[in-house]
This record gives sequence, C-alpha cells and structure tokens, in this order.
Amino acid sequence: MGNADAGKRIVMQGNDQGTTACVSCHGADGEGNPAAGFPRLAGLSDKYLSKQLRDYRQGTRSNPVMQPIAAALEQQQLLDVAAYYAGQVPTNTADDAAPPDGGRKLALRGDWDNTIPACVSCHGPGGHGVDPYFPALAGQHASYIQSQLEAWRKGSRHNDTNDLMRVVAERLSQTQIQAVSEYFAAQPAVKPAPGAEQ
Repeated sequence: MGNADAGKRIVMQGNDQGTTACVSCHGADGEGNPAAGFPRLAGLSDKYLSKQLRDYRQGTRSNPVMQPIAAALEQQQLLDVAAYYAGQVPTNTADDAAPPDGGRKLALRGDWDNTIPACVSCHGPGGHGVDPYFPALAGQHASYIQSQLEAWRKGSRHNDTNDLMRVVAERLSQTQIQAVSEYFAAQPAVKPAPGAEQ
C-alpha cells in the first residue's frame, strides 16, 4: 500500500537515486501536458499507475523518459507515487466542442463489422476505468490517447494482457483513432455521482 504523503515528496522533488520530480512533466495536480504528450495521471487508480511504473522498470513498457525514472524508484516509492496521483482529483475540463459521432459510437457500441468491441466493454461505464488493467480514458488528453493507440498498432507498446489492445488498435482506422480519442477527451474525468445521468 502506498503512502500519498511520501509520494508527494517524490512527485515534487524526485529522489536521491535518479528519479526526477514528476511535476516537471505531469504537474503537481497530475493534469499532464497535452502539447508535450504527457498524460493526465490525476485520479487514475493506484493499481493501474503502479503496474505501469513496474512495466517501465522491467522494460515491458518502453519509453526513453519514463524507463530510467521508474528504474530509480524503489518498490515502496513506486507505490507512494501511484497513491499520490490516484488521490488527486482530476479537473473536468472537457472540451466544449461536440466530439465526433463516430467516436461516440465506437466507444459505446464498437464496430462489429470490423470485430472491434466497444471501448467501454473493457474500460468501464463512461470510460472511467476498471482496475488494474484498463485505465480511465474519460478526460484524458486526446493527443495521448491517440499516441497510445498508434503505439499499440505499431507494436511499440505491448504491456497488455492477452495482446488485446494491439489486436483492437490494428483494426482501427486512423479516422477512428482520432474520433474515439476526441470523444474520450471530451468526457468528464470525474465519475458522476451514483444515480446521476451520464
């Protein structure tokens, strides 16, 4: 179990073993930087975040920036950082522009003519994630979602269970990738209260 207070120290200052301060890319609030391609971490589950950090450390997820940072984290520090960002409440800065209809259809119903399941069948209702393997997509930056779908399609990302995302991504057209990325970016990052309309 992670300690969010200890995680905050690493997020703000790094550690003395080579991990740089996470705030320089992901921000103190975990909102990321879409222009630079850094994802929103705020509100993602600690289980998902710690899995991704372990995957970077072990080399099963490749990224030249994140791999050395994760490698310099001790196991407890990794859990602490994950606990800190999981405890941050994402801002609901959904884009006011209506997302493409094709993205909504793909996210909620899939494209069964091309054997593509609905994104929410794995990523949960509203795209709010299912621990620990399916992250929240709602409110994530469109540029980040798109880059990850392209990485799955190209085979440069491959740290999923049963190779599921590679298979799905290979079946998506570039237009579908863009549309579904924009759809999820336009959704509120915070889950609605029980009984509230989605």
